[in-house]
This record gives sequence, C-alpha cells and structure tokens, in this order.
Amino acid sequence: MPGDLVSRETLLVRVGAALVIALPAVVTRAAGLHPPAEAAAVIYGAGVLAAAVLLMWAAETARADMSGALALALLALIAVLPEYAVDVYYAYAAGSKPHYAGYAAANMTGANRLLVGVGWALVVLAFAVGARRATRRGGRHGRRRARPAGGERRDVRLAPHHRTELGFLALATVLGFIPALTAEIGWYIAIVLIAVYAIYLARIARGGGEDVENLVGVPARLVTLPRRRRRTASWAGFAIGAVLVFISAEPFANSLVDAGSALGIDEFLLVQWLAPLASEAPELIVAVMFAWRLRDADAIGALLSSKVNQWTLLIASLPLAYRAGGGGWSLPLDSRQLEEVLLTAAQTVLGLGLLIDLILKRWEAALLFALFAVQFALPAEQARLVLSGIYLAIGFTVLINRYRDLGRAMEAVIRR
Repeated sequence: MPGDLVSRETLLVRVGAALVIALPAVVTRAAGLHPPAEAAAVIYGAGVLAAAVLLMWAAETARADMSGALALALLALIAVLPEYAVDVYYAYAAGSKPHYAGYAAANMTGANRLLVGVGWALVVLAFAVGARRATRRGGRHGRRRARPAGGERRDVRLAPHHRTELGFLALATVLGFIPALTAEIGWYIAIVLIAVYAIYLARIARGGGEDVENLVGVPARLVTLPRRRRRTASWAGFAIGAVLVFISAEPFANSLVDAGSALGIDEFLLVQWLAPLASEAPELIVAVMFAWRLRDADAIGALLSSKVNQWTLLIASLPLAYRAGGGGWSLPLDSRQLEEVLLTAAQTVLGLGLLIDLILKRWEAALLFALFAVQFALPAEQARLVLSGIYLAIGFTVLINRYRDLGRAMEAVIRR
C-alpha cells in the first residue's frame, strides 16, 4: 500500500481546491475579458499552477499502469504544449511575415536554454532544500528520514532506465547541429527528428506498472482504486490539466510580455526569454514540486524528457508550420539565429555530459546556471561564439571522461 493514504474527503477537498484556483482563468478566458496585464498574470498564473498540480497527480497515478518513463514523457509533452503553440504560431506567421522566422527560432532556442540552464538548476536547489527540511523534521522527531543508498545526500540522481532518454538526447544533439551548418531548419531534418521521437516513445512504452509504495497524498489514494476507475482518474487528470494549460498558458505569456513592453524591454528579448519562461512554467512547477518532495529522479526525469521532445518534435514542427503558412519547405535562419542555434546545441552537449552518469551535482547545476547567465552580461555576437566554444570544450571533455556512461546510454537506444 502507498505510504500516505488520505481520506476520501481530503481527496475531494484537494482536487476541488485545485479546480477552484483555476476557475478565475477559465471564466476570464470563456467570457472574453481582457484585464490589465498585471491582473491577467495573476489570474492565468493561478491557472498554470493548478494545471501543474493536476498533471503531477495524473503522472504519479499513471505509474501504476504504465512505465514511469512513459508517464513522465506524457506529462512533459502536455506541460510544454503552450511552448509548441507559441512557436508554431510564429513559424506559421513567418510564411507571410518573414520577420517572424526570427521570432520562431528565438522562441525555440530560448525555451531550450531556459530548460537546461534554469530548470535543471532549480531542481537541484529544490531537492537540496527539501532534503534539508526533511532532515530537520526527522531530527525533531528523534529520527532521520529514510533516504536511498548513500545516506543523506544533496545531489540529484536519475534512475538507470533514464539512460534511454539520455541516449536519444545524444542522438538528437548530433542532429541539432545540422541547422547551424545549413542555415535552415529543413523538412528533411524534421522527418528524421519526428522519427527519433516516435522511436523514443515506443521504446519507453515497454514495461508495465511500477512500484507505487512511496506515493503520498492524492496519488496514494487514487492508486488504490479499481483498475478501470484508476485509469479514468489519471487520464482525466491529464485531460483537465491539458485544457487548463491551453486556457492559461498563452494569456499568461502574453500578459508578461505586455507588462515587459510597458517597461520598455526589447521585443526580441521578450520573445526569446519572457514568453518561453511563461510557457515553460507548468513543467518547471511540476519538476520543482517533485524535487521538493524528494522525488529527484522524477523531477529531473520530467525535464530530461521535455528536453528530448523539444529538441526533436519542437524543432521538427517549425518548417512544417512555416510551409503551412505559405513559406517554403525549410525555415531560413539569419546570422543571429545561426549563432543562437549553435549556442543552444553547444549547451545541450554540456548538459548531456553532466547528466550522462545519472548524477547532477550541485556544482554542475551551478555551472549550467552561471554559463546561462553570462549570455545576458555579454550579449554580443562574438560573446555568443566564445560561449559556444566554452560549452563545447567542457562538454566534450566531460563526455570523453565518461565515455563508458555514454556507451551505456547509446546501448539503451539500440538494444531491443
């Protein structure tokens, strides 16, 4: 039985509270109201938070009936749908408004770099704080909270089955350099990337339900339901969470951009950084909540799965949307976007290298965040190229030193 079984009444109260929090966003969107940017950010931000909670509950409950990796992949894909919606819109509009092509590439590269540079670091920080809180609480009760092998630790660890995600990310990383070399995101690379993601989903879908004894709260109660009712509850959570994401995330992003514009912030920077931050909010909140509850493998695993789908499916969607909007079969990249794609691919190499041994240490997370922050202090073209070189130099050095771990990850991709 799961460890923390809440009563039926508590279950209804918690689910009801999440829906009530989201209600203002639903009403505001349905009524076509347009509150001031600051008020809209609060209203739709609450909707994003509610969606994140429901998606987390659904993913944890679904683990009883499917592989944990597939449950996290579904969560990651649903949570990042706002990013897809925004980026696909920019690519589609670029078919008739050429300057939007730069926005599409900027939004995609910004989202990917935020995910690794900020998201992974947030998970490590939340896990360290959560572990310290658990230790202090255990000390007050005269005991220490049980921890995995290795005793009290602060480093985030992935489970061995996450080598599959790492292997597919390594494959996608190599393909990710092609747009930087060809000055376009072509239909041909789109087809290959879609195939890579489809194979990835098929691979992680194998396997049945997992151990759910360490669940707490709402998921702990839901997994005790009969199989049909449990599956209905988990899929309902995914569906309602997805609806709330669609309702809340885009206006939340727009309200933040509007507020930034009112403050005189450059529009390109808003498109590349503030809009992706808002659209990535659901998955970042889910990951931080997992980490705070000391589910570090699920926390970083969800962001890793999101990185795989954004570095494959998101990139692949851009030339297809561009063609649907009246453009050619390949989305062109100007010199600025070439640098951005190169920098993002280089950061991916370093992120892969630091995570390939299934451990993300605090100093490694700090390194990712520090290099991410440097680009704002040194925004010039030459600085982006130098920073790309630094990412690649450190990343390839780490991968060479951890070649056995890289080999295990690639074995997880090719083996049946």
